[in-house]
Amino acid sequence: MEITYTKSQRNRLTELGCGVEETTFSSIEERELSYKKIEREMVVQNKNKLNNLFENEHRPKLCQLQETIAKALCDKGFTQVTTPTIITAKALEKMTVDENNKLYKQVFWLDKKSCLRPMLAPNLYQVSSQLLNNKKLPLRLFEIGSCFRKESEGNSHLKEFTMLNLVEWGTPIEERVQRLKELAEYILEITGITEYNLEEENSVVYGDGLDVVSSTGLELASTSMGPHALDDAWKINCSWVGLGFGLERLLMYREKEKGIHRHSKSLTFLDGACIRIK
Repeated sequence: MEITYTKSQRNRLTELGCGVEETTFSSIEERELSYKKIEREMVVQNKNKLNNLFENEHRPKLCQLQETIAKALCDKGFTQVTTPTIITAKALEKMTVDENNKLYKQVFWLDKKSCLRPMLAPNLYQVSSQLLNNKKLPLRLFEIGSCFRKESEGNSHLKEFTMLNLVEWGTPIEERVQRLKELAEYILEITGITEYNLEEENSVVYGDGLDVVSSTGLELASTSMGPHALDDAWKINCSWVGLGFGLERLLMYREKEKGIHRHSKSLTFLDGACIRIK
C-alpha cells in the first residue's frame, strides 16, 4: 500500500501556503514526522507575515494597492467615482447580459429586478452618459469596488472580487490602441508587475480588444474601446478606451502565490497569511 499525505494533511498544508507534492513514505511514522515538520515551518512563516502586518504595515496589501492605484490615477487626471453594488436587471440588459448570455447564469440575483453587480461597467456607463453632457473631452473616470459572480472558486477565481475599471472618453480613434497599452503599462508599473504580454482577445460583452496576460498565462486585465455598439443604449457618441483589472489577481501574481484566496476578502486569510495557526 502506497503511503502519502492524508487528504486533511494536504488541505492543511495548502491552507498554510505550502505547495504539496505527491510524496510517498516508507511508513506512517515517516509521513507523520514529515507532516509535523513542514506544518511547524509553515506556521512560523504565517505568524511572521501576520506580525509584519500588525507591527509595520497595519493595512493588507489589497487595501494598499487600492490606495496606490487611486492616487496614481488621480495624478494622471482621472476622477474616482463610487456607485451602488446593487444594480438593476435593465442595466445588465443594456450590456447585452440577458438569458442568452453565458454571464447571466453567474449573476447573484436578489429578485427579478435587481442583482449584485457582476461588473462595474453598467454604472460607469450611466454616470458617464450624464457627465458627458456638461464636461469637456477627454473625460477620465475610474472606479474600484466589489463585483460578484458565481465562479468555480478555482485557484484564480472568486465569488466576490475587487475590480478596477477605468475609462477615457474622447481618445482619438487613431490613438486608442497605443493609449490602452500606455494605461495598462502604467497600472502594472505602479503595481510592481513587469513580466506580462498583450494579446488580442474577443470579449463576450465588448468584442475585440486586448488582454493583459502574465508570463504564466494568467489573465490580469481586459480592455475595450469604442465607439461600440453598447454605447447607443446610453446615447454616447464618442471614441474611448477602457480597462478592467482584478486586484486580487494582480496580488496573486505579484506575490507569487499559488492561489488567489490568500489576498481576497476572507475569514481564513489576512494579507497572505492563514489566521488559523495555533
